[in-house]
Amino acid sequence: MRNLLIAIAVVAALWAMAIAALWIFGRKLAAKQLARAIPDLVALCRGLMGAPRVPFGSKVLVGAALAWVLSPIDLVPEFIPVLGPLDDVIVVGLVLRHLVKRAGPDVVQAHWRGDPRVLRTALRLAGLRLPDTPPLNG
Repeated sequence: MRNLLIAIAVVAALWAMAIAALWIFGRKLAAKQLARAIPDLVALCRGLMGAPRVPFGSKVLVGAALAWVLSPIDLVPEFIPVLGPLDDVIVVGLVLRHLVKRAGPDVVQAHWRGDPRVLRTALRLAGLRLPDTPPLNG
């Protein structure tokens, strides 16, 4: 348990330093988007876990992806610049791709609370496109 708390603290510190660096170098929009990324992803996962249109197997995948991202054990250690979070990004991208194909893009959009451009970019990187309509509320 102690190692998990240390890992969470290290990730939080790195996250805060990345936000500060973006802000200092004038990338204020990117800093805001990064600051919202974790809360938005947690809200998305919570919403999808409770959504009746998401199949049970997909909910299991969402839970597994969340556990993977939060786990201090990774294929590539988080402290390695650029490559560190790559395995987490790939896992989340694959699960989002699966969810869009199984439950539909409107379900994912409905539970995304962040900037719609961030979701579009994430899904585009996963090989998918969302319709150009604004996200649904609910």
